[in-house]
Amino acid sequence: MDVAIVKYNAGNIFSVINALRRLGVVPEVTDDAEKLQKADHVLFPGQGNAKTTMAYLHERHLDKLIRDLRQPVLGICVGQQLLCRHSEEGDVDCIGIFPVDVKQFRPKSHEEKVPAMGWNVLRSAETTLFDGIGKESYVYFVHSFYVPTCDFTIAEANYILPYSAALHKDNFWATQFHPEKSGDVGERILANFLEME
Repeated sequence: MDVAIVKYNAGNIFSVINALRRLGVVPEVTDDAEKLQKADHVLFPGQGNAKTTMAYLHERHLDKLIRDLRQPVLGICVGQQLLCRHSEEGDVDCIGIFPVDVKQFRPKSHEEKVPAMGWNVLRSAETTLFDGIGKESYVYFVHSFYVPTCDFTIAEANYILPYSAALHKDNFWATQFHPEKSGDVGERILANFLEME
């Protein structure tokens, strides 16, 4: 299986690489257009700032390349947010797969810390990505921005307010949480993604 990880200036892709290796897959980290187009599956993970990351993607024409991919694509964390239309982080236009805008958490009390960090319950729909996991499983989050619930929401979480924990449209899937840091549940989600055609 040919699996590619989009190479861009985002941190924390090594945990994704290690999670895929545990599943018997050795991914290639690349920004080469031909390799990304030919891969069976593409992952778009990372942590970083939306504005600087979009500038990097735009400069290398990776934003258009990602938009045009036809194989299964999985955005993770900032990858999910960048697949949306616009982000309040840096007031920047993003790739635009999902026609929804990314918002910043605005705490209403001292107890509501940002970034939202730690395990949270995932309330998921019956979709291919979540085959074999419970309706209310726990997964790991680290984020200061969120995607509001919308027509493309396939899983929700709640911190300060309900938000999209996962999205799906056509061949694009995305999770706000980190499957690579979410134990057996996250491993099953990654395995489900790799089984998609």
